[in-house]
Amino acid sequence: MKSKTLAIAAAAVLAASAASAGTLDDVKASGKLKCGVSQGLPGFSTPDDAGKWTGLDVDYCRAVAAAVLGDPEAIEFVSLSAKDRFTALSSGEIDVLSRNTTWTITRDTDLGITFTGVSYYDGQGMMVPKSLGVTSAAELDGATICTNTGTTTELNITDYFQQHGMTFELVALENSDEVVAAYGAGRCDVFTTDRSGVAAERLKLANPGDHMVLPETISKEPLGPSVRSDDDQWEKISRWVLNALVEAEELGITSENVEEMMSSENPSVQRVLGVGDNDYGKSMGLEADWAKKAIAAVGNYGEIYDRNVGPDTPLGLERGVNALWTDGGLMYAPPIR
Repeated sequence: MKSKTLAIAAAAVLAASAASAGTLDDVKASGKLKCGVSQGLPGFSTPDDAGKWTGLDVDYCRAVAAAVLGDPEAIEFVSLSAKDRFTALSSGEIDVLSRNTTWTITRDTDLGITFTGVSYYDGQGMMVPKSLGVTSAAELDGATICTNTGTTTELNITDYFQQHGMTFELVALENSDEVVAAYGAGRCDVFTTDRSGVAAERLKLANPGDHMVLPETISKEPLGPSVRSDDDQWEKISRWVLNALVEAEELGITSENVEEMMSSENPSVQRVLGVGDNDYGKSMGLEADWAKKAIAAVGNYGEIYDRNVGPDTPLGLERGVNALWTDGGLMYAPPIR
């Protein structure tokens, strides 16, 4: 009986191992990473006129491609609506979802997907035309509100208005540009989404200066990448690439000095970069320098933030809670050791 039990257990382990290797093997076989992104959100994932995608979410996918394939350009970007994003991930249409998506218990437990970290801490905000003459969300009783369908913003705005004894009319559209166009055309009084998204979508309006973001933040929106929950190996790769980018910023490893840092005597730096016998990629099916490749390709988390959404970009977003924990923020990566 004991030998039969062990045989069954061994078979289960082998089956789990085979399942966990699926996505990595598929990505290597195809030579490209399929990354699900938005329909065009400046600063996070948006294509230029030549079709080249840029943004914070995009750079994360480039880091994964660099770590896995050694090539940050070996990516097929798949533009997805909020409504279709989870179906695309669970069906295998994409390998990773990196699309300003909020980590919630329902999404993490009911959809067959797993969130692998937080790449941007956000909260829901509201934008109104200055001509509306309001300065607070408390003045929006009876307002018409535009947002995307299939998002937490629909639920949050309903909660907020109920809690404050106010009524509203919701205009929910699937395509992000349709939502902005509806707001810009005056179909609604308010546009609502994550505060970072409000800042990004405001840039699409004909006269951005005619609109203002109200001071209230009405929810917590931890945004991050997700993968299918049936692949432990791929889940770990997705998680630790993000962790490595955050850890690199804390250790002062950048895209500019990564080669120089290979000779650092700091044990933590050596572990991140895979120097000597520090091979933390092996257990994930990656090369020892997986993190070095990712950092060299897109930089550390701070570089990614500053390049795409920081104070010197059109979005002009301060680090705030997205600063490192050592600077009073929430960005904190488990150690690579």
